[in-house]
Amino acid sequence: MRNPPPSERQLQIQRAIGEWIAEHGEGPSIQQLGKQVGLSSTGSVAYQLKQMEKLGMISRSGRRWRTVRLGR
Repeated sequence: MRNPPPSERQLQIQRAIGEWIAEHGEGPSIQQLGKQVGLSSTGSVAYQLKQMEKLGMISRSGRRWRTVRLGR
């Protein structure tokens, strides 16, 4: 079974992560990412990140979301 394509929100988050990493050298916190994409609920941001991880859009080298990287 194929994964669904990423949603517009997920693509927006992916772009925001890339921009943040380029500027700061590490991934954003959930709060920083939410503020950047206009989501006030950290639960909503975490949900989207988990879905993106399942799709292979992002990966983490540790447990914290600050270790996020684009792609697998």
